[in-house]
Amino acid sequence: MTTSFTTLPIVSLSALSDPQSDPEALSALSSKLNDVFSTTGFAYLVDLPLTYTHKDVFSLCNSFFGSKGLTADEKIRLAKKTFVKSNTNTYRGYFPPQVGSDNLKEGFEIGSPTSTVSLSKRPTKFNLTEPNVWPTGHQEFQHRAETLYEELQSMSARLLTVLAGSLGQVPEYFDSYLKDSLSTLRLLHYPPLPKEKKEQELICTPHTDSGILTILHQDSTGGLEVLNSDGEWIAAPYIPGSVVVNIGDLMAKVSGGRWVATMHRVRATNAGGERKGRYSVPYFFEPGMDCVIKAVGQEDGVVYGDHVLEKMKGWVEFQDVDGEEEA
Repeated sequence: MTTSFTTLPIVSLSALSDPQSDPEALSALSSKLNDVFSTTGFAYLVDLPLTYTHKDVFSLCNSFFGSKGLTADEKIRLAKKTFVKSNTNTYRGYFPPQVGSDNLKEGFEIGSPTSTVSLSKRPTKFNLTEPNVWPTGHQEFQHRAETLYEELQSMSARLLTVLAGSLGQVPEYFDSYLKDSLSTLRLLHYPPLPKEKKEQELICTPHTDSGILTILHQDSTGGLEVLNSDGEWIAAPYIPGSVVVNIGDLMAKVSGGRWVATMHRVRATNAGGERKGRYSVPYFFEPGMDCVIKAVGQEDGVVYGDHVLEKMKGWVEFQDVDGEEEA
């Protein structure tokens, strides 16, 4: 369970930078992550095995949302069917800010650039394995986004190998989770609050993540807060060179309750500057549609596709369409 922490711990991933990592260094990292996920559920990761810098990541956001990025018409052509009924994409693509919602953000989501997953045998209104949609004439943006996705998926796979050791399992324990992975890279823009909402406290309401592992690039605007065991909201501002990592409800289940999926939120800030708002880029590591998630040592589990379709019923960007099967 969570503790009365007042700051998030900082964990170095230097042990993952060398393909021939020192076993003792990996063991130490495994022990550290076990402690982190047993007490806070959140941490800063530094010494990252990524070629993309924070500047690169938020330049990508600016290419989509910025003043010289996509036009409103270009973005809406990528919108999910929830918002544009004539569009065919249901799970990947763009979503606009939700009018009347406390989750005041717009976003663009992509899945695996190389996915060859076939459709599930059970028809649903949301196709979790559909291909990505891309803006026409922005090949450089697509290439950069796909490269970032692949680097974050690779880092997540190596983290899972270490986390298997944290749970007392062989390094290959999570290999089945990597098969046909449905991981999502989400570019987010929180626009400045309109005049009528200037007193609004939150731009993303308290929640836990639903899946396995989240890796977050956040900008210097701030606003992320994490709930400790005393009921206090602890600020988690950007630390240069870091990303934030946290586990979701399913990873807490895998650990048999040893690890905790911690409640978090985003507070409104008076962000300004050229971007006119806040950027964040979460990467959600997710297993395959048919992957069975179960606690270590247990036989019963949940099918990931069923789990996420149920969760989607409460997500604002899908609320106009339910997740039930087609009649």
